[in-house]
Amino acid sequence: MDVEILARIQFAFTIAFHYIYPPLSIGIGLIMVIMEGLYLKTGKKEYELLTKFWLKIFAIIFGIGVATGIIMEFEFGTNWAVYSRYVGDIFGSALAAEGLFAFGLESTFLGILIFGWNRVSPKVHFISTIGVFLGSMFSAVWIVVANSWQQTPAGYHIVGEGFFARAEVTDFWAMVFNPSSVDRIIHVWQGAFLAGAFMVLSVHAYYIRKGKFVEISKIAFKIALVVATVVSFTQLISGHSSAAGVAVNQPAKLAAMEGHYDISAPADLYLFGWVDNEKQEVTGLGLPGGLSFLVHQDFKEPITGLNAFPEEDRPGQVNAVFQFYHIMVSIGMFLIAISFYACFLWWRGKLFETKWLMWIFSFSVLLPQIANQAGWFAAEMGRQPWIVYGHLRTSEGFSQAVSANQILFSLILFLVVYSLLFVLFLYSLNKKIKHGPYDEKPQNQLKTS
Repeated sequence: MDVEILARIQFAFTIAFHYIYPPLSIGIGLIMVIMEGLYLKTGKKEYELLTKFWLKIFAIIFGIGVATGIIMEFEFGTNWAVYSRYVGDIFGSALAAEGLFAFGLESTFLGILIFGWNRVSPKVHFISTIGVFLGSMFSAVWIVVANSWQQTPAGYHIVGEGFFARAEVTDFWAMVFNPSSVDRIIHVWQGAFLAGAFMVLSVHAYYIRKGKFVEISKIAFKIALVVATVVSFTQLISGHSSAAGVAVNQPAKLAAMEGHYDISAPADLYLFGWVDNEKQEVTGLGLPGGLSFLVHQDFKEPITGLNAFPEEDRPGQVNAVFQFYHIMVSIGMFLIAISFYACFLWWRGKLFETKWLMWIFSFSVLLPQIANQAGWFAAEMGRQPWIVYGHLRTSEGFSQAVSANQILFSLILFLVVYSLLFVLFLYSLNKKIKHGPYDEKPQNQLKTS
């Protein structure tokens, strides 16, 4: 393999592994705010026990997330030196803001959150919980802003020429609120809320199935189910808004997402399929003119296809973009369906007696994670061949002084170290889950609602 491919594989691996943890932190942070808020409002011990239980799990996730996130900033310099110079002024602003205003807020309040239960008042502790949650959300904001600038650059000018060209910020807020940032931030937040909510649903569905901590698990399950139901539906709205933005700002990406090749023709909306790039056709089940309707509210309105762009300016792996995008959408629709069906059973008083549904929820923690990963892969692969859309190609952005053997060696080391971290994460998580929200069996002493 050449240097570019290896550098892309290494960064894809490290960021995909890291991206397991921040969404969980954000989502569980929201659940903790709700649980502790209910504890302050009602004074019921169950909510305090649940908050403390999920705080322990949050701390594990936060620690692994920090450890796996730091390495990516070094990769910018080692493997992507040309890219780093080109976007340094842009990324420097966003990442500095993330470190100062987001990570600092989150880590400071986390200390109070973990060690302050008996040292500060309940209201101060609740404010700390909110601070941790907001810090995790702000952290996502600045990372997504930086990435969105790559997709839709704004608020900058180019200084220098050729190899020494670089982008400089001319309007900080135009850079922050670039054409895709708001839609993508909202969509990422919602994906994170679902990751956290379905982890809570998964753990407490497992308890209910096993007959452990049943009453307190029903309370936690209902809280997470409300979050999952609301967010899964509203994410459908933000996803549509984001796709509409892609149609305007990155039409080649949108065409790749649905395997649409005709220069200017109505585009189908596929439920599933397989793209043959050589024959320029999709085999699958689709709604004729469906994509045209979603973008223009007209089944016959033409959509710009891949053949409208020079071959060197199109995404290279059209089928991969198509598959990742449809995996994300399919999982999103399934999460909506299962959440609303669970609410229907709750209304009928049969939620926790439906064993097959509890079994599905026990493993549902995987679904938002897969959807989040697939969405990012679709977004990043759909941007190709540009690392900064329309300005800097990926093939021009990697370090010229790094050899393929060096990248391969470091990739193998990352595989080993990250595998060990993942085993440690699963071991610690499993230990906390097996222990449960409390030590012995005070379950019968708890007043549940």
